[in-house]
Amino acid sequence: MSQKVYIGNLAFEAERIDLLDLFAQYDPQEVFLGRDKFTGKSRGFAFVTLGSEEMALKAVDDLNEKDFAGRTLKVAIAEDRTG
Repeated sequence: MSQKVYIGNLAFEAERIDLLDLFAQYDPQEVFLGRDKFTGKSRGFAFVTLGSEEMALKAVDDLNEKDFAGRTLKVAIAEDRTG
């Protein structure tokens, strides 16, 4: 079953393709890049849906607190917002 991860403190210049490259070894399925609805500029966060819970946990272990484009990433399992 797929699992979504949250990426915070993302460089404002990062694009969808950059996240696909960063998460390539973790079976990325879908990328949502947070953007301001009026300006279209990045808001510095994203969500990436990965192929399995195992891949998501590995991505968190490998990428949390790692440098990416000059910023220290915050990578965590995304919280379920249903309810």
